[in-house]
Amino acid sequence: MTGRGDWFGDKEERRSYHHGRLKDALVEAARRLVAERGLAGFTLADAAKLVGVTAAAPYRHFSDRNALVEEMARRGFEQFGERLHKAWDLGQPNPRTALARMGEAYLDFARQEPGLYSAMFSNIQTLSAPAPGTAATKALDVLRTAAQVTIEASVPGPADGRELAFRLWAYAHGVATLTLAGHLDPAFEGGDPGHVLRQGSAALIDAAIKRAQAISR
Repeated sequence: MTGRGDWFGDKEERRSYHHGRLKDALVEAARRLVAERGLAGFTLADAAKLVGVTAAAPYRHFSDRNALVEEMARRGFEQFGERLHKAWDLGQPNPRTALARMGEAYLDFARQEPGLYSAMFSNIQTLSAPAPGTAATKALDVLRTAAQVTIEASVPGPADGRELAFRLWAYAHGVATLTLAGHLDPAFEGGDPGHVLRQGSAALIDAAIKRAQAISR
């Protein structure tokens, strides 16, 4: 296991937390603690201890544990949205390929950032807070736009990608959650999460296109 010093530097570096870097250090500590223990497995005091400051120090930036989780969620959704946007790449070389790439980016983010991912989907109260809620909406808008463009590539006229976006989000979240819990794994026959995600997402996209084509006739 990585030692605290490796994560947060030496004593001189930790003193600088008193001069503007404490907030970022606490978020990083919480991210690592949640990745190791789960969302219920850390407190503000745990984060403070890991950083090397007093138990009272976090209250300079966070009113309580929930406020720290909200900040993790905000940062997580911002990073998540950026990854989705990059994966979409303006729908190149074609919308379906780009949308499939977004699914891969979704699963990769959940695997690489389990701490942030847990905070992002901790509860509805977290998403109801202004900052993480706004960041989540922006991330969903990236997926909604991609879904709309993908449908419009196969049907005449404008399309609404919101329903497909929510279905893809729900399916990808289920696959990611099962993967993080160890229930989906390439070692299991038929249980490769990437394959499961690709096949299921393709079926959802096909169904959405067929509905749109039927409506447009």
